[in-house]
Amino acid sequence: MQRVAQDWLVLTQLTHHDASALGVVMGLQFAPQLLLLPWTGLAADRLNQRKLLMLTQATMGVFALALGVLTIAGAVRLWHVCLLAFLSGSGAALDAPVRQTFVAEMVGDEDLPNAVALNSTSFNAAQMIGPAAAGLLIAGVGIGWAFLLNGLSFAAVLLSMMFFRQAELRPSVRAHRSASGFVEGLRYVWKRPDLKAILIMLFLIGTFGFNFPIFISAMAVNVLHTNARAFGLLSSIMAVGALSGALFAAGQKKAGLASLSMGAGVLGVGFTLAALAPGYWWFAAALAISGAAALIFSNGTNSMMQLGTEPTMRGRVMALRVGVALGGMTIGAPMIGWVANHFGPRWSLGVGAAAGFTAALVAVSVLARRSKGTEHVAQR
Repeated sequence: MQRVAQDWLVLTQLTHHDASALGVVMGLQFAPQLLLLPWTGLAADRLNQRKLLMLTQATMGVFALALGVLTIAGAVRLWHVCLLAFLSGSGAALDAPVRQTFVAEMVGDEDLPNAVALNSTSFNAAQMIGPAAAGLLIAGVGIGWAFLLNGLSFAAVLLSMMFFRQAELRPSVRAHRSASGFVEGLRYVWKRPDLKAILIMLFLIGTFGFNFPIFISAMAVNVLHTNARAFGLLSSIMAVGALSGALFAAGQKKAGLASLSMGAGVLGVGFTLAALAPGYWWFAAALAISGAAALIFSNGTNSMMQLGTEPTMRGRVMALRVGVALGGMTIGAPMIGWVANHFGPRWSLGVGAAAGFTAALVAVSVLARRSKGTEHVAQR
């Protein structure tokens, strides 16, 4: 609800359908993923993850409430949205690697791939309801109430975490304090060709392909000329596809570069179909395909990087994953917004398609080198 309301606020009330302004807001929201990267992974590796999650969730709830109050009071300005997006993004930057590694603390490594997929399933089930509800709420009572409801919802999150049975958690080995903790994480990844390939793929898709708010809002407002209800429904339809992708990932025993290549390639196909869509429902169907592919790809990188990493390095590696995937939007979102403004939303989707196809080729090239190496060893 927060995301849909924020996009609609920027596009329809604070600017005149300016996709570039929306790109700047998105860039500021995800900039902390890169700026705070040296500290977020270390925090996940060293501190009590449950307490840290409660702190970050409470912080993001306060910022959502602040934006709601400003909007309902009629005092909101674009710089308010930019500032609160950056502050909320700072909380999310600390929250993401902790939340992702905390899954392993709840279920253990054996069930981690399935748990990651089921976690995404519940998340995307909520995303089916949230955007559509936001569209109805915006049309019925106003944008500010979507922000307020989101802020209040964090109380339920905090309450549930207070009732965790802590004795049943499986705490990972905590990392030792060292001055070069972040650099140590970079060296660890640099020595791992598989992790480097995943990060390159994440950078390509995160920078140019995960800009769904811009793709959907620019197409909805400037090409399809929809109202708030139809706009919210598009995000819900994409979430239906994402839920299908999450359920598919939950049924897979273990992800590999082949499945990542498939997810990235299908994402490219989905964006291509969306760019060529002649009408609303064709565009919605293409979004469902794109959402499914994005989740298969995202869940695969999550489980592969967690399971392939030493427990003491897991927080830093996952922080790099989140920083590269979401921090890339700091660069990509303003660029995608500029392309949408100057060449049209369909061309911005074309950029996303190119990113998906290129990422798929990265995985294929790594698999090809592995195959040649195996054949060489066999011949010897």
